[in-house]
Amino acid sequence: MLRLAELILFVAPFAVFVIWRFMAVEGGPPMRVVVVLACVLLLIAGVLVWLSRDEALPPGVGYQPARLQDGKVVSGHAVPR
Repeated sequence: MLRLAELILFVAPFAVFVIWRFMAVEGGPPMRVVVVLACVLLLIAGVLVWLSRDEALPPGVGYQPARLQDGKVVSGHAVPR
């Protein structure tokens, strides 16, 4: 999904230019369509920023996956190497 968001944000300026050109011609797209597209692009940009804030493990630390121990689930956690 991250690559899709990056692709959409890359294509966005070209799409804005095309919409601008169509609006210069009589009978172009209504302003409502332009506003909705701008809102969608802002939402995608926000999601991309939110996903980039993902907290990763620091270098030199391994991940121990979740496991079943004595009938209980022990959640995954970081362990030093």
